[in-house]
Amino acid sequence: MHMRVYGAAALAGLSALVLSACGGSTGTATSTTAATTAKAAATTAAAPATTGAPVRDAAVDLVIWCDQDRKPIIDKYAAAFGAEQGIKVAVQVSTDVRKDFKDATNAGKGPDVIVGAHDWLGELVQNQAVKPVNLSPTDQAKFPAEAMAAAKFNGQVYGVPYAVENIGIVRNTALAPDAPKTFEEMVTKGTQLVKDGKATNAVLLTVSKTGDAYHSYPFLKAFGGGVFAQKPNGDYDPTKVIVGSPESILGGEQLAKLGKDGILSTNVDGGIVDQVFDAGKAPYAMTGPWAVEKAKKAGISYAISPLPTIAGKQMTPFLGVQMFYVSAKAKNDAFAQEFVTKYVTRKDLQIDMYNIGKRPPALTEAYTEVAAKDADIKAWFEAGKGALPMPNIPAMNSVWGPLGQATADIIAQKATAADRLKAAQTEIEANIVKAG
Repeated sequence: MHMRVYGAAALAGLSALVLSACGGSTGTATSTTAATTAKAAATTAAAPATTGAPVRDAAVDLVIWCDQDRKPIIDKYAAAFGAEQGIKVAVQVSTDVRKDFKDATNAGKGPDVIVGAHDWLGELVQNQAVKPVNLSPTDQAKFPAEAMAAAKFNGQVYGVPYAVENIGIVRNTALAPDAPKTFEEMVTKGTQLVKDGKATNAVLLTVSKTGDAYHSYPFLKAFGGGVFAQKPNGDYDPTKVIVGSPESILGGEQLAKLGKDGILSTNVDGGIVDQVFDAGKAPYAMTGPWAVEKAKKAGISYAISPLPTIAGKQMTPFLGVQMFYVSAKAKNDAFAQEFVTKYVTRKDLQIDMYNIGKRPPALTEAYTEVAAKDADIKAWFEAGKGALPMPNIPAMNSVWGPLGQATADIIAQKATAADRLKAAQTEIEANIVKAG
């Protein structure tokens, strides 16, 4: 936020927004689910509602765990698969799939298939919780190379992607009719709107008191920095952290300048970003698909465009991929493999999953059909061009906290970019060694 031109009334309004702040980068769009057919109800084993870890039904042949939003769609296809194979299939809801799967699998009571993010992969492989999926080269070619790269660990495919996501620039077209080409343009135009009393924030970016490495990464990447160096084959190298590299520091210096000028602030978290933008009080938000459905409901006229350049360097976001995994301890591995490789690769399933999450489908055929009808999906896809998948190696767990806090401290002027990012690198490297 541009504190230098903030009025008292605007500050009071922001205080109210802070009190009602909600989630950030992992939120989901409002679900649009297909009605479960009578056949589905008859052939899919019922899963009791739960607010904790689900309990596997020993009488069921194939168990799939997912979140509540995706359950109705997965129910539909699980029912069809069960009828086709002559087996019982249960789709169960977990409020924390990653943790619940780890705990249940260790106890020998986990599901056969889970639905989750690609950056879980390294940890799941390290814990021997998932196994490679038998996805043929022909089927792999049906997905973008970046999506398949996210599904691989040590050269093996461990998941079937169904959606991709990344951040871009969402602008209020009533305040900013044209897509920005540079970050400096956003700052200049946004600052003028604040001075004119038409906005309270020039540019919105999730920062928060503890920072947000996901949203700050594009600033580091623009100058050739980032998190880990890459091996010749494109894999991230956990032994080569580059958070404190000269290139990353150049990106950090941009964050420092934006903080000093009052454009970015640790008072702004994901909830504030959504609420200020949805109130029509900011021309630009550097955010993702999760924000668009809320803006629609608020009646904001918006458009989506790729991240701009900053200091003449192209900003690039992380790419996130959602996918289906097969448990290493699946009760019926053959059924699990068949469902994941034959059903998740179907165009209709991928389009149905798009309808509830409003993320671009990972399957190229499904994306092409959706993009022809949904300009937002095409825009998000364009904004993700050139993006690299978030590291899926276990070492990434050692990065999020230290890097996030470092970027928050830089923006808050608590330390120079060079000192703070070098310190973060030291902390990250120590965490990686400690984690083994």
